[in-house]
Amino acid sequence: MSQPVSAHPYLHGRRGWLVVLAASLYFFYEFIQMNFFNGMSSQLMHDFQLDAPQLGSLAGMYFFGNLLMLFPAGLLIDRLSTRRLLLMATTICTLGTFTFAHAHTYFIAAGARFVVGMGAAFCFLSCIRVASRWFPPEKMALVTGAIVTMAMLGGMVAQSPMATLTQWMGWRGAVTVDAALGILIIILIAVYVQDRPPNSQARVEADKAHLQALGFWRALGAVWFNPQNWLGGLYTAFMNLPVFLLGALWGMSYLVQVHHLTQDQSSFANTLLFVGIIFGSPAYGWLSDHLGRRILPMVFGAILSFITMLILMYTPGVSVTTVYVLFFLVGFLTSSQVLTYPLLAELNPPSLTSSAISIDSMMIMASGFVGQPFFGWVMKQTASGQVVNGVPVYSAADFMHAMWIMPIAFILSLAITWFFRESYCKAQA
Repeated sequence: MSQPVSAHPYLHGRRGWLVVLAASLYFFYEFIQMNFFNGMSSQLMHDFQLDAPQLGSLAGMYFFGNLLMLFPAGLLIDRLSTRRLLLMATTICTLGTFTFAHAHTYFIAAGARFVVGMGAAFCFLSCIRVASRWFPPEKMALVTGAIVTMAMLGGMVAQSPMATLTQWMGWRGAVTVDAALGILIIILIAVYVQDRPPNSQARVEADKAHLQALGFWRALGAVWFNPQNWLGGLYTAFMNLPVFLLGALWGMSYLVQVHHLTQDQSSFANTLLFVGIIFGSPAYGWLSDHLGRRILPMVFGAILSFITMLILMYTPGVSVTTVYVLFFLVGFLTSSQVLTYPLLAELNPPSLTSSAISIDSMMIMASGFVGQPFFGWVMKQTASGQVVNGVPVYSAADFMHAMWIMPIAFILSLAITWFFRESYCKAQA
Protein backbone atom coordinates (compact mmCIF):
# COMPACT_ATOMS: atom_id res chain seq x y z
CA MET A 1 0.00 0.00 0.00
CA SER A 2 1.47 3.38 -1.03
CA GLN A 3 2.32 5.92 1.62
CA PRO A 4 0.77 9.39 1.59
CA VAL A 5 2.86 12.09 -0.01
CA SER A 6 3.27 13.95 3.27
CA ALA A 7 5.20 10.95 4.63
CA HIS A 8 7.69 11.19 1.77
CA PRO A 9 8.24 14.91 1.09
CA TYR A 10 10.87 14.27 -1.58
CA LEU A 11 9.04 11.42 -3.34
CA HIS A 12 7.96 13.69 -6.19
CA GLY A 13 10.93 16.07 -6.07
CA ARG A 14 12.14 15.75 -9.67
CA ARG A 15 8.68 15.55 -11.10
CA GLY A 16 7.67 18.42 -8.83
CA TRP A 17 10.39 20.62 -10.28
CA LEU A 18 9.16 19.88 -13.81
CA VAL A 19 5.58 20.75 -12.87
CA VAL A 20 6.53 23.94 -11.01
CA LEU A 21 8.91 25.19 -13.70
CA ALA A 22 6.31 24.51 -16.40
CA ALA A 23 3.76 26.55 -14.41
CA SER A 24 6.42 29.24 -13.95
CA LEU A 25 6.62 29.70 -17.72
CA TYR A 26 3.49 31.82 -17.39
CA PHE A 27 5.23 33.96 -14.76
CA PHE A 28 8.17 34.22 -17.18
CA TYR A 29 5.76 35.34 -19.91
CA GLU A 30 4.03 37.88 -17.70
CA PHE A 31 7.29 39.55 -16.80
CA ILE A 32 7.90 40.13 -20.49
CA GLN A 33 4.50 41.86 -20.70
CA MET A 34 5.21 43.89 -17.57
CA ASN A 35 8.63 45.13 -18.65
CA PHE A 36 8.76 45.49 -22.43
CA PHE A 37 7.84 49.21 -22.37
CA ASN A 38 11.44 50.06 -21.41
CA GLY A 39 12.90 49.35 -24.84
CA MET A 40 10.09 50.93 -26.84
CA SER A 41 9.02 53.89 -24.68
CA SER A 42 10.10 56.51 -27.23
CA GLN A 43 8.20 54.79 -30.04
CA LEU A 44 5.09 54.47 -27.90
CA MET A 45 5.26 58.13 -26.82
CA HIS A 46 5.60 59.13 -30.47
CA ASP A 47 2.84 56.90 -31.88
CA PHE A 48 0.29 57.65 -29.16
CA GLN A 49 1.45 61.27 -28.52
CA LEU A 50 2.15 60.75 -24.80
CA ASP A 51 4.14 62.63 -22.14
CA ALA A 52 5.84 60.90 -19.17
CA PRO A 53 2.79 60.69 -16.84
CA GLN A 54 0.60 59.47 -19.73
CA LEU A 55 3.12 56.79 -20.68
CA GLY A 56 3.25 55.78 -17.02
CA SER A 57 -0.55 55.56 -16.98
CA LEU A 58 -0.60 53.38 -20.11
CA ALA A 59 1.95 51.03 -18.56
CA GLY A 60 0.05 51.23 -15.27
CA MET A 61 -3.16 49.85 -16.81
CA TYR A 62 -1.50 46.43 -16.56
CA PHE A 63 -1.18 46.90 -12.80
CA PHE A 64 -4.74 48.24 -12.48
CA GLY A 65 -6.20 45.12 -14.12
CA ASN A 66 -3.92 42.93 -12.03
CA LEU A 67 -4.82 44.71 -8.81
CA LEU A 68 -8.57 44.32 -9.34
CA MET A 69 -8.31 40.62 -10.17
CA LEU A 70 -5.72 39.41 -7.65
CA PHE A 71 -7.90 38.68 -4.66
CA PRO A 72 -10.64 36.97 -6.72
CA ALA A 73 -7.84 34.99 -8.39
CA GLY A 74 -6.58 33.84 -4.98
CA LEU A 75 -10.05 32.68 -3.98
CA LEU A 76 -10.48 30.79 -7.26
CA ILE A 77 -7.06 29.13 -7.08
CA ASP A 78 -7.77 27.85 -3.57
CA ARG A 79 -10.99 26.25 -4.82
CA LEU A 80 -10.63 25.25 -8.50
CA SER A 81 -8.16 23.41 -10.73
CA THR A 82 -4.92 25.42 -10.88
CA ARG A 83 -4.02 23.89 -14.25
CA ARG A 84 -7.30 24.96 -15.86
CA LEU A 85 -7.05 28.45 -14.42
CA LEU A 86 -3.49 28.76 -15.74
CA LEU A 87 -4.56 27.75 -19.23
CA MET A 88 -7.46 30.21 -19.17
CA ALA A 89 -5.30 33.08 -17.90
CA THR A 90 -2.47 32.43 -20.38
CA THR A 91 -4.97 32.44 -23.25
CA ILE A 92 -6.46 35.75 -22.09
CA CYS A 93 -3.01 37.28 -21.73
CA THR A 94 -1.94 36.13 -25.19
CA LEU A 95 -5.06 37.58 -26.81
CA GLY A 96 -4.58 40.86 -24.94
CA THR A 97 -0.95 41.09 -26.05
CA PHE A 98 -1.93 40.53 -29.69
CA THR A 99 -4.60 43.24 -29.39
CA PHE A 100 -2.07 45.70 -27.93
CA ALA A 101 0.31 45.02 -30.83
CA HIS A 102 -2.35 46.15 -33.31
CA ALA A 103 -3.95 48.98 -31.31
CA HIS A 104 -4.07 52.37 -33.04
CA THR A 105 -5.77 54.38 -30.31
CA TYR A 106 -4.79 54.97 -26.72
CA PHE A 107 -8.16 53.63 -25.52
CA ILE A 108 -7.70 50.23 -27.21
CA ALA A 109 -4.05 49.99 -26.13
CA ALA A 110 -4.97 50.81 -22.52
CA GLY A 111 -7.83 48.29 -22.59
CA ALA A 112 -5.53 45.58 -23.92
CA ARG A 113 -3.00 46.27 -21.17
CA PHE A 114 -5.82 46.11 -18.61
CA VAL A 115 -6.92 42.68 -19.91
CA VAL A 116 -3.33 41.37 -19.88
CA GLY A 117 -3.02 42.55 -16.28
CA MET A 118 -6.20 40.72 -15.29
CA GLY A 119 -4.83 37.49 -16.74
CA ALA A 120 -1.52 38.08 -15.00
CA ALA A 121 -3.26 37.96 -11.62
CA PHE A 122 -3.13 34.16 -11.81
CA CYS A 123 0.56 33.69 -12.68
CA PHE A 124 2.45 33.91 -9.38
CA LEU A 125 -0.39 32.69 -7.17
CA SER A 126 -0.78 29.60 -9.34
CA CYS A 127 2.92 28.84 -9.13
CA ILE A 128 2.94 29.12 -5.34
CA ARG A 129 -0.23 27.00 -5.05
CA VAL A 130 1.29 24.26 -7.23
CA ALA A 131 4.64 24.45 -5.42
CA SER A 132 3.00 24.18 -1.99
CA ARG A 133 1.39 20.92 -3.12
CA TRP A 134 4.53 19.37 -4.59
CA PHE A 135 7.14 20.48 -2.02
CA PRO A 136 7.35 20.43 1.80
CA PRO A 137 7.36 23.74 3.75
CA GLU A 138 11.08 23.58 4.51
CA LYS A 139 11.81 23.75 0.76
CA MET A 140 9.39 26.54 -0.11
CA ALA A 141 11.84 29.43 0.14
CA LEU A 142 14.20 27.74 -2.33
CA VAL A 143 11.35 26.80 -4.67
CA THR A 144 9.93 30.33 -4.46
CA GLY A 145 13.36 31.68 -5.39
CA ALA A 146 13.37 29.42 -8.44
CA ILE A 147 9.89 30.61 -9.44
CA VAL A 148 10.95 34.25 -9.14
CA THR A 149 14.08 33.41 -11.15
CA MET A 150 11.84 32.27 -14.01
CA ALA A 151 10.03 35.60 -13.86
CA MET A 152 13.30 37.51 -13.93
CA LEU A 153 14.39 35.59 -17.02
CA GLY A 154 11.28 37.06 -18.60
CA GLY A 155 12.35 40.48 -17.35
CA MET A 156 15.73 39.96 -19.03
CA VAL A 157 14.06 38.99 -22.31
CA ALA A 158 12.07 42.24 -22.10
CA GLN A 159 15.29 44.27 -22.01
CA SER A 160 18.08 43.86 -24.59
CA PRO A 161 16.41 41.08 -26.66
CA MET A 162 13.10 42.95 -26.86
CA ALA A 163 14.86 46.27 -27.55
CA THR A 164 16.84 44.65 -30.39
CA LEU A 165 13.68 43.06 -31.79
CA THR A 166 11.93 46.44 -31.60
CA GLN A 167 14.74 48.12 -33.53
CA TRP A 168 14.52 45.41 -36.18
CA MET A 169 10.74 44.97 -36.50
CA GLY A 170 9.27 48.04 -34.82
CA TRP A 171 7.33 47.85 -31.57
CA ARG A 172 4.25 46.33 -33.20
CA GLY A 173 6.20 43.50 -34.80
CA ALA A 174 8.10 42.81 -31.58
CA VAL A 175 4.89 42.59 -29.52
CA THR A 176 3.31 40.32 -32.16
CA VAL A 177 6.25 37.91 -31.78
CA ASP A 178 5.72 38.15 -28.03
CA ALA A 179 2.07 37.14 -28.47
CA ALA A 180 3.14 34.13 -30.56
CA LEU A 181 5.38 33.02 -27.68
CA GLY A 182 2.25 32.89 -25.52
CA ILE A 183 0.78 30.16 -27.75
CA LEU A 184 3.86 27.97 -27.18
CA ILE A 185 3.60 28.46 -23.41
CA ILE A 186 -0.08 27.47 -23.44
CA ILE A 187 0.91 24.16 -25.05
CA LEU A 188 3.69 23.49 -22.52
CA ILE A 189 1.42 24.22 -19.56
CA ALA A 190 -1.23 21.89 -20.97
CA VAL A 191 1.31 19.08 -21.35
CA TYR A 192 3.30 19.32 -18.09
CA VAL A 193 1.34 21.05 -15.32
CA GLN A 194 -0.62 18.92 -12.84
CA ASP A 195 -2.59 20.23 -9.88
CA ARG A 196 -1.22 17.76 -7.30
CA PRO A 197 1.13 14.80 -6.92
CA PRO A 198 -0.29 11.29 -7.18
CA ASN A 199 -1.54 9.71 -3.96
CA SER A 200 -2.50 13.09 -2.46
CA GLN A 201 -6.25 12.58 -2.32
CA ALA A 202 -6.23 12.72 1.48
CA ARG A 203 -4.68 16.19 1.35
CA VAL A 204 -7.24 17.28 -1.27
CA GLU A 205 -10.09 16.22 0.98
CA ALA A 206 -8.51 17.87 4.02
CA ASP A 207 -8.21 21.22 2.20
CA LYS A 208 -11.80 21.00 0.96
CA ALA A 209 -13.05 20.09 4.42
CA HIS A 210 -11.20 23.03 5.98
CA LEU A 211 -12.59 25.50 3.43
CA GLN A 212 -16.11 24.15 3.92
CA ALA A 213 -15.78 24.32 7.69
CA LEU A 214 -14.62 27.93 7.53
CA GLY A 215 -17.19 29.01 4.99
CA PHE A 216 -16.56 31.73 2.42
CA TRP A 217 -16.89 34.76 4.67
CA ARG A 218 -14.86 33.33 7.55
CA ALA A 219 -12.13 32.30 5.08
CA LEU A 220 -12.20 35.79 3.62
CA GLY A 221 -11.94 37.35 7.07
CA ALA A 222 -9.13 35.01 8.15
CA VAL A 223 -7.03 36.32 5.28
CA TRP A 224 -8.23 39.92 5.06
CA PHE A 225 -7.89 40.70 8.77
CA ASN A 226 -4.50 39.06 9.30
CA PRO A 227 -2.15 42.08 9.65
CA GLN A 228 0.87 39.95 8.71
CA ASN A 229 -0.53 39.59 5.18
CA TRP A 230 -0.71 43.37 4.74
CA LEU A 231 2.73 43.94 6.26
CA GLY A 232 4.17 41.35 3.89
CA GLY A 233 2.51 43.10 0.98
CA LEU A 234 3.91 46.50 1.97
CA TYR A 235 7.44 45.14 2.40
CA THR A 236 7.37 43.40 -0.97
CA ALA A 237 5.80 46.39 -2.73
CA PHE A 238 8.46 48.80 -1.48
CA MET A 239 11.38 46.45 -2.16
CA ASN A 240 10.06 45.67 -5.64
CA LEU A 241 9.91 49.28 -6.84
CA PRO A 242 13.24 49.11 -8.76
CA VAL A 243 11.70 46.41 -10.96
CA PHE A 244 8.66 48.54 -11.79
CA LEU A 245 10.39 51.92 -11.99
CA LEU A 246 13.78 51.03 -13.51
CA GLY A 247 13.30 47.57 -14.99
CA ALA A 248 9.87 48.08 -16.50
CA LEU A 249 9.81 51.71 -17.65
CA TRP A 250 12.34 54.40 -16.74
CA GLY A 251 15.70 52.63 -16.26
CA MET A 252 17.10 53.08 -19.77
CA SER A 253 16.09 56.74 -20.00
CA TYR A 254 17.57 57.38 -16.54
CA LEU A 255 20.92 55.86 -17.48
CA VAL A 256 21.10 57.79 -20.76
CA GLN A 257 20.31 61.14 -19.13
CA VAL A 258 22.09 60.83 -15.77
CA HIS A 259 25.00 58.47 -16.39
CA HIS A 260 25.39 59.21 -20.13
CA LEU A 261 25.28 55.59 -21.25
CA THR A 262 24.33 54.63 -24.79
CA GLN A 263 21.02 52.90 -25.49
CA ASP A 264 22.79 49.53 -25.81
CA GLN A 265 24.73 50.05 -22.56
CA SER A 266 21.56 51.13 -20.75
CA SER A 267 19.69 48.10 -22.02
CA PHE A 268 22.47 45.80 -20.81
CA ALA A 269 22.57 47.50 -17.38
CA ASN A 270 18.83 47.03 -17.04
CA THR A 271 19.26 43.38 -17.99
CA LEU A 272 21.76 43.04 -15.14
CA LEU A 273 19.09 44.27 -12.72
CA PHE A 274 17.14 41.12 -13.54
CA VAL A 275 20.27 38.97 -13.50
CA GLY A 276 20.83 40.21 -9.95
CA ILE A 277 17.34 39.08 -8.98
CA ILE A 278 17.91 35.72 -10.67
CA PHE A 279 20.92 35.12 -8.43
CA GLY A 280 19.52 36.90 -5.39
CA SER A 281 16.17 35.12 -5.16
CA PRO A 282 17.51 31.57 -4.69
CA ALA A 283 20.40 32.94 -2.59
CA TYR A 284 18.01 34.56 -0.11
CA GLY A 285 15.85 31.44 -0.18
CA TRP A 286 18.83 29.20 0.61
CA LEU A 287 20.11 31.56 3.32
CA SER A 288 16.71 31.81 4.97
CA ASP A 289 16.18 28.04 4.95
CA HIS A 290 19.76 27.53 6.24
CA LEU A 291 19.33 30.03 9.11
CA GLY A 292 15.83 28.84 9.92
CA ARG A 293 14.69 32.48 9.88
CA ARG A 294 12.79 34.69 7.44
CA ILE A 295 12.99 38.19 8.90
CA LEU A 296 16.73 38.66 9.55
CA PRO A 297 17.68 38.36 5.84
CA MET A 298 14.83 40.76 5.03
CA VAL A 299 16.29 43.36 7.41
CA PHE A 300 19.72 43.17 5.80
CA GLY A 301 18.15 43.28 2.33
CA ALA A 302 16.43 46.60 3.08
CA ILE A 303 19.54 48.20 4.63
CA LEU A 304 21.93 47.16 1.86
CA SER A 305 19.44 48.13 -0.87
CA PHE A 306 19.20 51.64 0.59
CA ILE A 307 22.99 52.04 0.65
CA THR A 308 23.44 50.72 -2.88
CA MET A 309 20.76 52.99 -4.32
CA LEU A 310 22.38 56.07 -2.75
CA ILE A 311 25.74 55.05 -4.22
CA LEU A 312 24.11 54.74 -7.66
CA MET A 313 22.42 58.12 -7.34
CA TYR A 314 25.19 60.22 -5.79
CA THR A 315 28.58 58.85 -6.81
CA PRO A 316 29.80 61.29 -9.48
CA GLY A 317 31.44 60.17 -12.70
CA VAL A 318 30.97 56.44 -12.21
CA SER A 319 32.24 54.21 -15.00
CA VAL A 320 29.99 52.08 -17.17
CA THR A 321 31.31 48.97 -15.42
CA THR A 322 30.42 50.44 -12.02
CA VAL A 323 26.89 51.18 -13.22
CA TYR A 324 26.62 47.57 -14.36
CA VAL A 325 27.75 46.32 -10.94
CA LEU A 326 25.38 48.65 -9.09
CA PHE A 327 22.38 47.62 -11.16
CA PHE A 328 23.24 43.97 -10.53
CA LEU A 329 23.48 44.68 -6.78
CA VAL A 330 20.17 46.54 -6.71
CA GLY A 331 18.54 43.46 -8.21
CA PHE A 332 20.39 41.04 -5.96
CA LEU A 333 19.82 42.89 -2.68
CA THR A 334 16.15 43.76 -3.22
CA SER A 335 15.49 40.04 -3.79
CA SER A 336 14.94 39.73 -0.04
CA GLN A 337 11.31 40.44 -1.00
CA VAL A 338 10.92 36.76 -2.06
CA LEU A 339 10.98 35.72 1.61
CA THR A 340 7.57 37.27 2.26
CA TYR A 341 5.91 34.51 0.24
CA PRO A 342 7.06 31.51 2.29
CA LEU A 343 6.62 33.62 5.44
CA LEU A 344 2.96 34.28 4.64
CA ALA A 345 2.42 30.67 3.57
CA GLU A 346 3.69 29.63 7.02
CA LEU A 347 1.59 32.19 8.90
CA ASN A 348 -1.69 31.21 7.22
CA PRO A 349 -3.63 27.91 7.01
CA PRO A 350 -2.47 25.76 4.04
CA SER A 351 -5.94 25.81 2.48
CA LEU A 352 -5.76 29.63 2.30
CA THR A 353 -2.25 29.95 0.86
CA SER A 354 -3.28 31.54 -2.44
CA SER A 355 -5.78 33.90 -0.83
CA ALA A 356 -3.17 35.09 1.68
CA ILE A 357 -0.47 35.62 -0.92
CA SER A 358 -2.97 37.44 -3.13
CA ILE A 359 -2.96 40.22 -0.50
CA ASP A 360 0.81 40.45 -0.91
CA SER A 361 0.50 40.51 -4.69
CA MET A 362 -2.26 43.13 -4.59
CA MET A 363 0.04 45.47 -2.71
CA ILE A 364 2.83 44.89 -5.24
CA MET A 365 0.58 45.66 -8.19
CA ALA A 366 -0.80 48.73 -6.43
CA SER A 367 2.77 50.01 -6.13
CA GLY A 368 3.26 49.58 -9.87
CA PHE A 369 -0.08 51.19 -10.71
CA VAL A 370 0.73 54.20 -8.54
CA GLY A 371 4.52 54.24 -8.80
CA GLN A 372 5.02 54.39 -12.56
CA PRO A 373 2.82 57.44 -13.26
CA PHE A 374 3.95 59.04 -9.98
CA PHE A 375 7.59 58.78 -11.09
CA GLY A 376 6.62 60.52 -14.34
CA TRP A 377 4.60 63.14 -12.46
CA VAL A 378 7.55 63.98 -10.20
CA MET A 379 9.78 64.43 -13.26
CA LYS A 380 7.23 66.62 -14.99
CA GLN A 381 7.09 69.05 -12.02
CA THR A 382 10.61 70.32 -12.78
CA ALA A 383 10.73 69.62 -16.54
CA SER A 384 11.39 72.43 -19.00
CA GLY A 385 8.61 71.31 -21.34
CA GLN A 386 11.02 70.82 -24.26
CA VAL A 387 9.79 68.44 -26.98
CA VAL A 388 12.05 66.85 -29.63
CA ASN A 389 10.52 64.91 -32.54
CA GLY A 390 7.24 64.70 -30.69
CA VAL A 391 8.80 63.21 -27.54
CA PRO A 392 9.09 65.22 -24.26
CA VAL A 393 12.65 65.64 -22.96
CA TYR A 394 13.52 65.20 -19.25
CA SER A 395 16.82 66.29 -17.70
CA ALA A 396 19.16 64.52 -15.31
CA ALA A 397 17.84 66.71 -12.47
CA ASP A 398 14.26 65.66 -13.27
CA PHE A 399 15.24 62.01 -12.98
CA MET A 400 17.19 62.55 -9.76
CA HIS A 401 14.16 64.02 -8.02
CA ALA A 402 12.04 61.03 -8.97
CA MET A 403 14.72 58.48 -8.03
CA TRP A 404 14.33 59.40 -4.36
CA ILE A 405 11.12 57.36 -4.36
CA MET A 406 13.20 54.18 -4.01
CA PRO A 407 15.51 55.02 -1.05
CA ILE A 408 12.47 56.26 0.88
CA ALA A 409 10.69 52.98 0.08
CA PHE A 410 13.65 50.95 1.40
CA ILE A 411 13.58 52.87 4.70
CA LEU A 412 9.88 52.08 5.02
CA SER A 413 10.60 48.41 4.26
CA LEU A 414 13.14 48.30 7.08
CA ALA A 415 10.63 49.82 9.50
CA ILE A 416 8.03 47.22 8.53
CA THR A 417 10.31 44.29 9.44
CA TRP A 418 10.02 45.17 13.14
CA PHE A 419 6.32 44.29 13.06
CA PHE A 420 6.65 40.89 11.39
CA ARG A 421 6.09 37.68 13.29
CA GLU A 422 8.92 35.20 12.72
CA SER A 423 7.84 31.79 11.47
CA TYR A 424 11.23 30.07 11.91
CA CYS A 425 10.59 28.38 8.51
CA LYS A 426 7.79 26.24 9.93
CA ALA A 427 4.04 26.26 9.51
CA GLN A 428 2.50 28.27 12.33
CA ALA A 429 -1.20 28.08 11.39
